[in-house]
Amino acid sequence: MSDTLLVRAGEESDVAPIAAIYAHHVRTGTGSFETEAPGEAEMRRRQNEVVGRGYPYLVAEGAGQVLGYAYAGPYRTRPAYRNTVENSVYVRPDAMGRGIGRMLLLRLIEECADRGFRQMVAIVGDSDNLASIQLHERAGFRRVGVLSAVGFKHGRWLDTVLLQRALGEGDRQALQKPERGDFASKR
Repeated sequence: MSDTLLVRAGEESDVAPIAAIYAHHVRTGTGSFETEAPGEAEMRRRQNEVVGRGYPYLVAEGAGQVLGYAYAGPYRTRPAYRNTVENSVYVRPDAMGRGIGRMLLLRLIEECADRGFRQMVAIVGDSDNLASIQLHERAGFRRVGVLSAVGFKHGRWLDTVLLQRALGEGDRQALQKPERGDFASKR
């Protein structure tokens, strides 16, 4: 593989490798609490929903291959949470340890800040998932809590680690009235 990496907007043609990356993590890891890997059709639906709602969906590409992906979506669906996003970052197993996750996360943070979001939350599956926890901490996130034994996968109870990072002005400046509406209209 080439050392030249490109982070770009995800496209529908990226769904097959994205689905394969995610399937690996669902089957073998604890970062996702899904126990059955969704197929390409479901991953396409999810990607279209994220993009259609005005959130960023990114891929890292090297030598013409998708090596990882990241996206942001709503943290919660109630209106008062509309300025906060939750992130997801997944890297192809043979591409881990090359800084791809970091590149994706930093670009995702930038894209979300540019779209006016104020906070980003990471919900990391498994307290032992140190690579993901450290990735987020190195990108300016701080640990804000742990939910103990809230998931059961691969024969063991799993925690979730909550991390948070301000975006742009964060809470240092009040939003102007009227409050911002649907992000899909801001694209």
